[in-house]
Amino acid sequence: MTSTALEAVSPYTAPIPDAPVGNYYTKAQWKTLMALMDTVIPSIKRESVASTTCIDEEHIPDTIYSTLVHQLKRAVTNAPTEAELEQYLAEKPSDNPDFHDLVSRTLMHYSREDARKGFSFLLSGLNTRAGSLLFTSSITPFHDQPITTRTQILNSWRTSRIPALQVAYKQLTLVAKNTWVKTSPSFYPISGFPKVPDHYVPGQHFEYQFEQFGKSGIQAGRGGMKNGSEVFETDVLIVGSGCGGGVCAKNLAEAGHQVLVVDKSYYFAPSQLPMSERDAGIHLYVDGGVVSSDDASITVIAGSNWGGGGTINWSASLQPQSFVRNEWSKDRGLPLFTSPEYQESLDRVCGRMGVSDKHIRHNHGNEVLMEGARRLGMTYKAVPQNTGGKEHFCGHCTLGCGTAEKQGPVVSWLPDAQRAGAKFAEGFNVEKVLFKTIGGKKTAVGVKGKWTSRNKNGGVDGPDTDRTTASVIVKAKRVIISAGTLASPIILQNSGLTNKHIGRNLYLHPVNIVASVFPEETRPWEGGILTSVVSSLENLDGHGHGAKLETTCMMPSWCLTFLNWNNGLDWKLQALKYRHMNSFISIVRDRDTGRVYKDPESGAARIDYTPSAFDRAHALEGAMALTKIQFVMGASEIRVCIAGTPPFIRANPGRDETSEETTARFETWLEDVKKAGNKPPAGIFGSAHQMGTCRMSRRANMGVVDMRGKVWDTEGLYVSDASVFPSASGVNPMITNMAISDWISRELSKDIMKEKMPPMARL
Repeated sequence: MTSTALEAVSPYTAPIPDAPVGNYYTKAQWKTLMALMDTVIPSIKRESVASTTCIDEEHIPDTIYSTLVHQLKRAVTNAPTEAELEQYLAEKPSDNPDFHDLVSRTLMHYSREDARKGFSFLLSGLNTRAGSLLFTSSITPFHDQPITTRTQILNSWRTSRIPALQVAYKQLTLVAKNTWVKTSPSFYPISGFPKVPDHYVPGQHFEYQFEQFGKSGIQAGRGGMKNGSEVFETDVLIVGSGCGGGVCAKNLAEAGHQVLVVDKSYYFAPSQLPMSERDAGIHLYVDGGVVSSDDASITVIAGSNWGGGGTINWSASLQPQSFVRNEWSKDRGLPLFTSPEYQESLDRVCGRMGVSDKHIRHNHGNEVLMEGARRLGMTYKAVPQNTGGKEHFCGHCTLGCGTAEKQGPVVSWLPDAQRAGAKFAEGFNVEKVLFKTIGGKKTAVGVKGKWTSRNKNGGVDGPDTDRTTASVIVKAKRVIISAGTLASPIILQNSGLTNKHIGRNLYLHPVNIVASVFPEETRPWEGGILTSVVSSLENLDGHGHGAKLETTCMMPSWCLTFLNWNNGLDWKLQALKYRHMNSFISIVRDRDTGRVYKDPESGAARIDYTPSAFDRAHALEGAMALTKIQFVMGASEIRVCIAGTPPFIRANPGRDETSEETTARFETWLEDVKKAGNKPPAGIFGSAHQMGTCRMSRRANMGVVDMRGKVWDTEGLYVSDASVFPSASGVNPMITNMAISDWISRELSKDIMKEKMPPMARL
């Protein structure tokens, strides 16, 4: 079932699907879009070599340019040569076809229709005298303005009284920075970032056997055809292959039940991982890796691949804390969570993945976080990792774990399930659950969906015409929806369920980000991503709501995207300090919620969520604590990712100051940051955790599923993923999710086995 790992120079590339056909935007709109992108990431040249007639370049005096080069060489290890720096600074997005392709995918394929319409209106306006006057206070079209004027216009949008322009500033700068880092031909070489982890060797590959549909004739064991759809029969159907679905599949298959797991996404082998930042966004994440809430107040990151979030998470394996378990048990009326049985489930899932904190080698960022916390008298600890009891010193895992050491669903739970007889189907998009009335009760009897094959080369690239599709009905005695917090409620709604709680009670663990630059080289791409946590601020209200302090992923497009943008030169120079950086998050257990609902145009999940003033206050307090940790650890620059907030620079060039003066200046800066606050859109919030949209409850009028995961007012239908959390877990949700799924699937197995017993034996 496995093959021996082979030495390789780099992972095999998994070609990406074709870009969207056609162009939503006109040529004039696209020209203006590229002018905006070139303003955020401009071409910068010395006056002595610049073209005096080119308005698409930013020109700086030779003396200033030389000073910048000198300062950079003093501040950065292995600083670029002058020739490399000239090439890097001269680069701009509009010259790069890869940038055009990826920004096209982002703004056409991954964006909502209403967002596209709004952006189209802005671009058209910037092409006209009247629109330019409204949006820029000048009748000159935006693309005809010089870079310096364009920069002033963008910065005026940040502080505009028109909310739509504030959002436009935020979204345009984020998209430009993120897309440029992923596609720039010069940034990786000049920054020192290795596309492939040091000592790369792909891990063992498990030979998955995926069901195929759409063939002439019906394979043995299939259920024939019904109304033009192929029919597949099984005992238990599981929709979703992530942390919830994987655990359910293993338990139910090992208990002897026929199991089919379907997922709309596809499997990628260790030899194809880690992917590039561009390819990972397309292959492994929802909507290219960046999903915005309706008001753009928060950016949500969610996995979409065979294995789900467990393929791209950061190995953090924290069990839910007692104050959360007590809340769920006592306040929510769900005694499961303080029972010995649930603790057994927690221990069981951790045992299967070899969860431990004994083998960790911390990288620079995690060492800084723990030592800084120690110096400030704060509580901290190592975070257990699901890496099979082995050291896993790799920071690329958010792009897929090439070593197969991270024991997520693809490496552990799903192979166990297949060995026990479970069957799998990738590329299977479930449209709805099918019901029948049995014994007067609404009973799930299967699902209907569309299956899409791989292409003839085994990939998922190329036009859809090169791939087979089939309408498929899966008949099942039990249906488990494990499609994730964003997708599970949409499937239930598409199936005709009208419980008002479906899609509501969305928790996101919103984060604020603090980035720091250190005098020493940090090699931020190295080491386990999240191996420590500071918990002193986790219970600020006495009811379990507060902030934890953690490190964050240091892949360039993750950390550099959120750095404040004031002008193109400043941001490009900030990015060159990448090899000296670390970024940290203040992650909040949110009290206040949002919702997920279906987009009326595309049918995809949309997010209605704005971090509340209550939760923002906790995030800001955590961010302030992070700045203090960075300060006592000697950071030379501290940058709070709140637009318009200046950084703290430990010492201005050419100026000497005492440590007391530096401390006083830092405290003054800290007060200024507090006064500015973190209210969106200036406050930048992100989320990698989604929970609660099918929440578990003690009564049908309080939630979506009961304590055994069964959907209220139905039979045979279950939900088992992080969407059933009664409230925010307060810790990375993987272990909580897996333990709930362990409980649900084991109880479900008992029910099925009981049904098979003779009537007298059930007594």
